[in-house]
Amino acid sequence: MLVIGGARSGKSTFAESRLPRDSRVTYVATSQRNPGDTEWEERIRLHQARRPATWRTIETIDIASVLLADDDSPVLVDCLGVWITRILDEVGAWTAAAEDETWHNDLRSRVDELTGAIRRTRRDVIFVSNEVGMGVVPDTPAGRLFRDELGRLNAAVGDACDEVWMCVAGIPKRWA
Repeated sequence: MLVIGGARSGKSTFAESRLPRDSRVTYVATSQRNPGDTEWEERIRLHQARRPATWRTIETIDIASVLLADDDSPVLVDCLGVWITRILDEVGAWTAAAEDETWHNDLRSRVDELTGAIRRTRRDVIFVSNEVGMGVVPDTPAGRLFRDELGRLNAAVGDACDEVWMCVAGIPKRWA
């Protein structure tokens, strides 16, 4: 399942509500800690405080390995927007020349690895992602790169999932 929505749309809370609170769940946190950013650290703390004690948190961007692990607990991945940012960092997309295809190929390989794992896993999986393609066109190359690549990622993950939900103003709606 893919759950998308804008900032503070209720997507994470909705995704969490779809999983059992009293049994094992593997929560994949894709963000990096940044002790110098107190606002970001507070967001992480609030997400952690909502999770039941029975849920195990893994902080990683290697989502494919988690999905293919020998484990039957459901998985919640929050969020793909942060994941794609970290992958864009890893492949050097932010600083590469526009005509440099190397980072494109590396990025496609990582996305293909993820969607392949989604199709092969036997685990129930919920992905949370931001919807950023419905607003104005960003005025910076980095903003446009992020918007475009997250949109492509959301489409690829949505295609690999059996359900797609969108949250707007705290109201979830199933789209597929």
